[in-house]
Amino acid sequence: MAAASIWAAAFFMKFQSKRSFRKRAGGHSPDVKSAMHSIASARNYLLALGLALTGWVATAEAHPHVWVDVKTTVAYEDGKISGFQFAWTFDEAYSMMAVEGLDANGDGKYDRKELAELAQVNIDGLKEFEYFTYPKLGDAPIKVAAPKDYWLERNGEILTLHFTLPLAEPVLASAKGFNFQVYDPTFFISFELIKKNPVTLADNAPAGCKADVSVPADETEDAKKLGDSFLQQFGGDIGIGLAQTVSIICPSS
Repeated sequence: MAAASIWAAAFFMKFQSKRSFRKRAGGHSPDVKSAMHSIASARNYLLALGLALTGWVATAEAHPHVWVDVKTTVAYEDGKISGFQFAWTFDEAYSMMAVEGLDANGDGKYDRKELAELAQVNIDGLKEFEYFTYPKLGDAPIKVAAPKDYWLERNGEILTLHFTLPLAEPVLASAKGFNFQVYDPTFFISFELIKKNPVTLADNAPAGCKADVSVPADETEDAKKLGDSFLQQFGGDIGIGLAQTVSIICPSS
């Protein structure tokens, strides 16, 4: 199974199992019926979304099963790029599955407190995959630190995960060649920058700096090959998000 699909499975199974087997208030027995329902729901969701993993793995490792729209603010501190402030908005099917059983007070709404544990499990599960975020200075990878200030919000039927992802070591704002991508190399999750103002710089960014979004030629070609294979085999659009590169460009001093 693709790495990202393992994350998706672990995300739901771990959270649903943990929540369902928690002891009832004032009691000493786990709610087995609730637990089985949660596990079955997660399994059914993954089965429904995972057919391509067994159907065309020889042609391509996977096609997207979860879609995420990404909005990014590049953060600055003391004249250095310090990290990213993300808002990841999930597709409706994924969002509806994720909140099943989380409306603790039954009011039909999901506040930050009710979604807090789900946010924590999400963040924990993303660690193994470097948060699908790949910053570089030129071609040299830059490490990221543990996320902070994370929470989930629900608007209508849609979930959005907000979090700040610091760089392990801040980078001078004037450094040339700083760039980053947000993507899943296995294509199980499709990350796509939002259409309008996908990347902004924090208010304290140096004057004249800007974000430039592009798609490397090799990424375009790889995606085309993958899309053509899917079209030939299944007669439909793969719906894949290209790994767009964001470069931060500042005027020379």
